[in-house]
Amino acid sequence: MSATIQPFFDPATSTYSYVVSDPQTQRCAIIDPVLDYDAAAGRVGHASARRIVDYVREQGLTVEWLLETHLHADHLSASAWLKGELGGRVAIGANTSRVQSTFAGLLNLGAEFPCDGSQFDHLFGDGERFFIGELEAEALHTPGHTPACMTYRIGDAAFVGDTLFMPDYGTARCDFPGGDARQLYRSIQRLFALPGETRLFMCHDYLAPGRDEHQHETSVAREREDNVHVHQGVGEDAFVAMRQERDATLKAPALIWPSIQVNMRGGMLPEAEANGVRYLRIPLDRM
Repeated sequence: MSATIQPFFDPATSTYSYVVSDPQTQRCAIIDPVLDYDAAAGRVGHASARRIVDYVREQGLTVEWLLETHLHADHLSASAWLKGELGGRVAIGANTSRVQSTFAGLLNLGAEFPCDGSQFDHLFGDGERFFIGELEAEALHTPGHTPACMTYRIGDAAFVGDTLFMPDYGTARCDFPGGDARQLYRSIQRLFALPGETRLFMCHDYLAPGRDEHQHETSVAREREDNVHVHQGVGEDAFVAMRQERDATLKAPALIWPSIQVNMRGGMLPEAEANGVRYLRIPLDRM
């Protein structure tokens, strides 16, 4: 049975979100939704997420899951807001607690912030199977970009987060705390072991040089053959050397601190302080 997959693109962050639904039961999952954030004004908005709400309601779908592939560093998650609008369970990988611990320390959040993943409704273990309606799905731990990255395999499709990009753009950076290029290589080989016809859905597309249109879908076979960083024949040591050299030239994502603080709370904004205002922290000289 094939899933119905509807992509949603957020141009401000070059992020793809997805609604994946079972046509038999009209039950669905929402993957990597975006909360709008105006950094200069310090304002959040829901226009991007509202498009997902409208689609789900127009199609008569019931949300079972809100799936995060990892704690994103480039956009704020709309999962908590969408849960309030549509229901469902917010889920992420079990190793998320490792990322929480790292950033809670960098942000000096103290003992009041539990680094145990309890902000999420469910923490997936590697190889854990679950259902979206009658569609069988599997959560695969694919670390490297972060220690907690997950790929969600649903039928003949896999949603790979930031592990892979379109073949002409390559692979994810590994220079965030806990990132590991060697782990990323091995995670990609795990994905490459899937059937060649498996459809792969990207979380981002940043437009490789010479390409003018954003793309969100490729396949295992195409990635094996054409990925500019990790096609067949590229060995682990060569990949690690390339990734480390490339990562040394990259700037930190513009929204890393706002994103991490919201996303490690399962998409919830920080609690308001005594004056009724919410605040986000920006540590100086830490990255």
